[in-house]
Amino acid sequence: MYYGSKKIASAAIKMALSESREEENEIKKDLREHGIRAAAVDCGGEYIVSVKKIVERSIVAAKREKVIKENHYDEGAIAGATREALSQIMPKAVGFNVGGKIGIARQNDHISVAVFLGIGLLHLDEVAIGLAHRAAPFTE
Repeated sequence: MYYGSKKIASAAIKMALSESREEENEIKKDLREHGIRAAAVDCGGEYIVSVKKIVERSIVAAKREKVIKENHYDEGAIAGATREALSQIMPKAVGFNVGGKIGIARQNDHISVAVFLGIGLLHLDEVAIGLAHRAAPFTE
């Protein structure tokens, strides 16, 4: 079954909202049955300093889980979508520590990245989610 960008974005959000490795694995298994590849990875640190590391972790996780292949257009799609998702969170996060999870999903040429972060200020935490979609040629 083939889904469009909305369904793939929803899958990425589910991955980002997962609370444990076990839940991640259950979601990945369910998504695989629908032909969707997915990955998730934890991230955190001081927002501005961590942006580069978060983008790198996103690419590594996508490769590790075989969501993408090791080529410049797949890696660029993940990097671009991750940066876009992070830019949506930036107004709330600049100057603060963040911690959370990146969710990635792909089916055919649709790739989505969701970033779900807690933004820390003493005990007054804020939460934010950023979401981006890219299209990259799909090759088996």
